Amino acid sequence: MAATPRDDDDLMPLLAEASVDDLSVLVDYLTDKGAGRLALDADVTKTLTVASKAGAFGIEERLAIGAEIQAFGGNSLINAVRGTGILYREVVRDVADRQKVAYNNFDTVETIENAILLVVAEKAWEKMSEDERKALVKELGLKKTVGIGPAALAAVIAAIRASGFAAFKFAAVVAQVVAKQVLGRGLAVATTAPLMKGMSVLAGPIGWAIAAAWTAFDMASPAYRVTVPCVIQLAYMRKKLQSVECSQCGAWSSGDCKFCAECGGKLQRGKK
Repeated sequence: MAATPRDDDDLMPLLAEASVDDLSVLVDYLTDKGAGRLALDADVTKTLTVASKAGAFGIEERLAIGAEIQAFGGNSLINAVRGTGILYREVVRDVADRQKVAYNNFDTVETIENAILLVVAEKAWEKMSEDERKALVKELGLKKTVGIGPAALAAVIAAIRASGFAAFKFAAVVAQVVAKQVLGRGLAVATTAPLMKGMSVLAGPIGWAIAAAWTAFDMASPAYRVTVPCVIQLAYMRKKLQSVECSQCGAWSSGDCKFCAECGGKLQRGKK
């Protein structure tokens, strides 16, 4: 029987509006691609995998996903024994602490998620060649004048920290790489194809650099093998919710844009 999640403003509204494809990735992380986990009730595994295969997540299934993310977060804290799990804010902070990511106690969940993405960006940058750095700067839509040195890295960091469209694009790249590493598959093509237009470098050296940065994360605990990928996926989903998809051509734009940069069509909020 699925547990009831704690009231969680940083998690439940996000799950309530999430697409089937994005929820299916979370389900695969939670259930080990449907194989089940010792810390996960067999009935919950069945409920979530059936919903994922059917492509239909109702309120019950979305609540169950939230409850299990909170529960796995509680399991990752050695001294925590909480039957109802912990708030997602604590899950994110625990992942950040585990990965030695700097943040302030008063930071929002989104800010801490960004800080985790920044660590991935900085580690990946160290492994990139000059051409790869130029490609990443270009694909994130940053000014050509930043070059490929410290100023370029600073621009990448600033773009991710600002949580604009460049941050969404980078979060999608990281989520894609992590899904391939952990699940053996990427995000849904229908979702990422328009977003990744021009991001052919993802499949090349930049993707490998990000993958190397990702695998450097410490996930010795079974619970962290769930919470770390889930936090990456949720960070991507949060930025996706703040962006808007063109109903005419499928391209994605920043949430404050009124017209699609690809086809010029008028953008409407709520198109996810």
